[in-house]
Amino acid sequence: MVWIFGILDKIGKAMCGIVGILSNQNQAELMLSIKKMKRAIAHRGPDDDGEFVQNGIALGHQRLSIIDTSHGGHQPMFSRDEQIVVVFNGEIYNHREIRALTKDKYEYQTGSDCEVILALYQEKKEKFLDDLNGIFAFCLYDEKEDAYLIGRDHIGIIPLYMGWDVNGTFFVASELKALEGICSKIELFPPGHYFHSKDDAPTKWYQPEWTAFDDVKNNPTSIEDLHDAL
Repeated sequence: MVWIFGILDKIGKAMCGIVGILSNQNQAELMLSIKKMKRAIAHRGPDDDGEFVQNGIALGHQRLSIIDTSHGGHQPMFSRDEQIVVVFNGEIYNHREIRALTKDKYEYQTGSDCEVILALYQEKKEKFLDDLNGIFAFCLYDEKEDAYLIGRDHIGIIPLYMGWDVNGTFFVASELKALEGICSKIELFPPGHYFHSKDDAPTKWYQPEWTAFDDVKNNPTSIEDLHDAL
């Protein structure tokens, strides 16, 4: 199983990287730990980096600038009222469409595709992932609710791992090396799932209709159309 993790780890090497500690360590310990984890994935994002440490939560980010290459894409990224913060890796293809639908409800501060996650979460909490068309892994903290939300794209194109140390502290990271030597147990964060801090385990959000045979068994098919499409 470890060799599978290693192969998946190589996919998306050119993307950004995220790390997170969801625990009750003191502020000083959290800052030292998140910086150590960030150093382990520094090669993923040479353009910028940042961290958030507050209320027993630590989030870190290494950035490779792709969209909004100015300072507007800096992460961790905050909502206008600074009550919601997110670190993100990937790309949201339909972010312009989402902006158009949410601009009257959310005050955008950047041109980054990542910010639509803050807008959607503000409106729908954890029920927004089906609105995203893209590849992604993110970790979000809601200070008002004192809750975190972790999500991964539908088939796991963007890598994400989770782990626990001997004290039960929960960690997430874009690469295994950020968790090695810290966690006594490491698992692949399941594709197409989210994990809310109120829950005991990740919840599957990606459930397209075509996965159920009864929903598609009467759909018309055409060999000619399939031939032309290919």
